[in-house]
Parts: sequence; structure tokens; C-alpha cells
Amino acid sequence: MAHFVLDSYALLAYFRHEEGAEKIAQLLNETATGKHELHMSCINAGEVYYMSYRKDGAEKASLVWKALQEFPIHIHEVDLSFTFKVAQIKAKYKLSYADAFAAVLTITKKATLITGDDEFENMAGETNFKVNYL
Repeated sequence: MAHFVLDSYALLAYFRHEEGAEKIAQLLNETATGKHELHMSCINAGEVYYMSYRKDGAEKASLVWKALQEFPIHIHEVDLSFTFKVAQIKAKYKLSYADAFAAVLTITKKATLITGDDEFENMAGETNFKVNYL
């Protein structure tokens, strides 16, 4: 079974019907049938909410938040140990702090990150880090 990590870019593309939305819809459908496992950090889930709120308003953001909780995505809480790993990745690579959470979750799960954010190119060659761009 394949494991994928979604960053905020991927889900925002889905909710906004932007480029890559169809790919995310397909992943969600395949995950619902047991073909894949999807993962996201709670930090990235929060990023999806606040970015939806800022661009699309409170009502749309509330719908997005509800959908996130209903989707077949494992939302991972973070602890101090995980956060330390994030800080190490953030110090080593030019990434936003939230993107560093997605990167560490990807490495930890030995998954493939699904994103459209090209700043992850900075991590080329990092052990156990794979990325698939929308």
C-alpha cells in the first residue's frame, strides 16, 4: 500500500479547483477504497484552514475544516521530539516552517509528498524524502 503526505498546497488546490485538483480527488477516492494511505500533520491542516479563511472567507474555511475531518486522511499530532526533527530540517533547508512539518512527516512515514510547492526541490537527496509535484 502506498503512503502519501499532503501539504497545504495540495488540498488548497483541491478545494479551489486549481491545477492538480483532479489528482487529489483521485487520491482521496483511491484512499477511501483502501488503495493508499494519506497523511497530513495537524500544522498543515491548520494552514489549510487559515489560508482558506484569508482568501475565501470564514464560511468557506469552516466547510474546508469540516471536510478535512471527514476525508480519509490521517491527521498527525506533533510532539516535542517530532518538532525537534522539524527544527533540524528547517535549519538545514530553505523551507517554510509549516512545510518542514510536511517534510518530516514524509520522511517519518517513508511516504511520498504530494505538493505543487517547488521549495521542496531544496531537499533533493535527503534520505527517505520523495516528492511528487502536482
